Amino acid sequence: MIPEELARRIRYLQIFTTKAANDFLAGEYKSVFKGRGVEFDEFREYQPGDDVRAIDWNVTARYEKPFVKRFREERELTIMFLVDLSASAKFGTVRELKVDAAAELCALLAFSAVKNNDKIGLIAFTDRIEKAVFPGKRVGHALRLIREILCLKPRRTKTDIAVSLNYLGHILPKRALVFLISDFQAEEFRKPLRIMARRHDLIAVTITDPSELSLPDVGLVEFVDPETGRTALVDTGCRKIREGYERKRRDFYAELNRFFRSAGVDQLAISTARPIASDLKTFFKHRREKRRS
Repeated sequence: MIPEELARRIRYLQIFTTKAANDFLAGEYKSVFKGRGVEFDEFREYQPGDDVRAIDWNVTARYEKPFVKRFREERELTIMFLVDLSASAKFGTVRELKVDAAAELCALLAFSAVKNNDKIGLIAFTDRIEKAVFPGKRVGHALRLIREILCLKPRRTKTDIAVSLNYLGHILPKRALVFLISDFQAEEFRKPLRIMARRHDLIAVTITDPSELSLPDVGLVEFVDPETGRTALVDTGCRKIREGYERKRRDFYAELNRFFRSAGVDQLAISTARPIASDLKTFFKHRREKRRS
């Protein structure tokens, strides 16, 4: 049984994200995420204004009048969500936890995908594969993915992004649209990410919380790493310590952004402090402009 609070959260996400998908994300989603190509649809008699290059000369000769080939986009996509559920996903100090932000993003994309008849699947991971849900369609399948993200109790606490990328390579040989959702506090994932970016349309989704980017001036504080359990006593009253911490965080994300660009990976940055839908719409806009340039 799902706890009542989680059931209400899932129901809210279904109502809110379905409305967003229907209202202002539907057209954006379809225009940004294209199908795999085009396939033959039918022959039609030539009409003034048709591209003469589309004339099929064999059919034209058979019927003694010009016919053109018509094609349609092969629309159906397979979308995979790779969601980091390590212990740091349970962190958040503003409007929601990182895991809640991940669930909301997946819900927005999943209901947009369902509306467009695309398949959606999930790989939830820590330093192992915690849960895999193979691609499927329909609203019930989308709800199952959201429920797994919010209700799954991971058996491990650490992060190994490479594990999820390698697993994806084994179960999904055909090209897919992949959202890798993590805070990227991990090591040794760059090589497998580059490889996967060549096989799939990979989008890196970074989740941050404002309190991770700067330290408040609150005196001596004991910090605990949720993934390793290690502790550190930090004097947040020291300006040099606060500035050094902020500089390291800026450098970390700047280097991460450079890596994504070099790997040809688009990046979507979301925060526990901002509405996810607005970040997603901004991403759609930037991706569409990038495709046009």
